[in-house]
Amino acid sequence: MDKIAVLIPCYNEAQTIEKVINDARKAMPDATIYVYDNNSSDGTAELAKKAGATVRAEYKQGKGNVMRRMFREIDADCYLMIDGDDTYPLDCAGEMTRLILEHNADMVVGDRLSSTYFSENKRPFHNFGNSLMRFGINKLFSADIKDIMTGYRAFSYEFVKTFPVFSEGFEIETEMTIHAVNYNMQVENVVVDYRDRPQGSVSKLNTYSDGLRVIRKMFQLYKNYKPLQFFGILCAILWLVSLILMAPILSDYFKTGLVPRFPTLIVSGFLFLAGIQSFFAGMILEVMASKDKRDFEYRLMRIRSQHFDEADV
Repeated sequence: MDKIAVLIPCYNEAQTIEKVINDARKAMPDATIYVYDNNSSDGTAELAKKAGATVRAEYKQGKGNVMRRMFREIDADCYLMIDGDDTYPLDCAGEMTRLILEHNADMVVGDRLSSTYFSENKRPFHNFGNSLMRFGINKLFSADIKDIMTGYRAFSYEFVKTFPVFSEGFEIETEMTIHAVNYNMQVENVVVDYRDRPQGSVSKLNTYSDGLRVIRKMFQLYKNYKPLQFFGILCAILWLVSLILMAPILSDYFKTGLVPRFPTLIVSGFLFLAGIQSFFAGMILEVMASKDKRDFEYRLMRIRSQHFDEADV
């Protein structure tokens, strides 16, 4: 088992990968550096081997698929994840790993948004998207995460081995963040500098299609982890629409004793019943979510015990 494992997921980062590996080695000389190549066609894997990293491959395309492979295969007391595009200086790596190893943190978030991100990043919709996700997740999950989409993070062994990766692409950061918040894991924020990609290096993140996937993932996890709130809101919307449709019908009935619009009355009634169904569905799923949290604590204790046993060996 490694003390510190540096995880670098890569897809066509030949321009910067050697520098990232060399910077990681200087910042953490005792760490093991892993580069997982995701079907690069520009020689990224060969350059990473030349720089001295342990290079492995994930053939299923997508950052989420790469992270799933990394988390399955690597055992370490502390994991430091960083992108291979040289946008993150490694001067904060020591503090991030210290919080994992000495301060019992489960995840440390490299916070770009509180430093140079908005001045360095040249894609305005990325800036807006990052701010929107931070606001949405913090409000929906009552959290205080400073940067939701950052690719610069540190993890504990317990986090990595209890985190089920379902995302295939860039929504993986959203999934990791919400997982940690939902299960009451200790999350720390460390302000890190951000620099834009060097000229000629191209981002693999599509602003619109990947942005929509990230938003969809946020609401999907909100439904799964906070079902009573989610279906309670849906119930309130259905009841509100039902009452809006019902109001003029009741008004006419009290004035004339007649119901002139039976189709509207029927639709209103079905909407009200759908709201009741939504509420009780939320209650049932909330019980299941509570049981899942209890089961997670048991899994966490087993993983922690296993970790200590391996460390003793």
